[in-house]
Amino acid sequence: MTQRIRIASRASAMATAQVTWLTGELGRIAPDVVAEFVPVSTLGDRWGGPLAEVGGKAVFTNAVTRAVLDGQADLALHCAKDMPGDSPEPEGLVCRYPRRDDVRDVLVDPGGRRLDELPTGTRVGTSAPRRIAQLAASHPHLELIPVRGNADTRLALARAGETVDAVVLAGAGLRRIGREVEATEVLDAYRMMPALGAGQLVMQVRETDAALLALLDPLVDADATRAAVAERTLLRALAGHCHAPIAGHAVADASGQVRLAARVYAPDGSVVLGAEGVGGVPEEVGRAVAEDLVGQGADEVLASSRRT
Repeated sequence: MTQRIRIASRASAMATAQVTWLTGELGRIAPDVVAEFVPVSTLGDRWGGPLAEVGGKAVFTNAVTRAVLDGQADLALHCAKDMPGDSPEPEGLVCRYPRRDDVRDVLVDPGGRRLDELPTGTRVGTSAPRRIAQLAASHPHLELIPVRGNADTRLALARAGETVDAVVLAGAGLRRIGREVEATEVLDAYRMMPALGAGQLVMQVRETDAALLALLDPLVDADATRAAVAERTLLRALAGHCHAPIAGHAVADASGQVRLAARVYAPDGSVVLGAEGVGGVPEEVGRAVAEDLVGQGADEVLASSRRT
């Protein structure tokens, strides 16, 4: 018997590519499933200014989540890094995490240069306060230009060379739209620490939908789940908002241990706080690393990012 699954996600090219991937995976594990894409236009996609002015990262996810809660879709597909830490988790939904993609950021420079080869005054575009803070600390000779828009838009800006000379963006995003060959350099994850949730997709389903949750089981990755839970716990403990320069990366090993490294930055990179933790319970690891950062003054540093 054919089963129809309605997948809600953003209407961008990136989201479409992600839904296409999930559709293929569903077809592989359940050939009788027919997936239907329910594109959702979000305020975040329509707004061209700072996200903080329209409610932060939640503007990318709230409408998609609402489609599932309202019964217009059966599953919401998000990028984990778009899910905010300073708003409550939606009641009635549970998250499932498939295998994680590459977490690293990449540099795209039409001139073919690596990050350390960019001369003084090079205009580097990025959408993330986290990247701006890290580049300000490590490469203060560069001119950092906040840019928003999808990956295609930012790549076009770099090629045009009118407002930026190069861009830094997520490597997983480039791969998903088939443009990973344009990366000039893949940046080491501990040199340019990624966003919490980088490279991780999230499937949100109604907790009462036992049949769909059972169907998705073969797609759930245990290691990715442990890492994601540790990172999400940290983000929530720090009440991470859209303009908070927080970075972190968790890895689960074969023994079940989770290692989490995280940093909190002042917006201009003048302050860098770092902490690491390891343990068998992801939530405990996330909370412990957050407490370490708070003990170093993370609350005050993050408060300064709200004022900028």
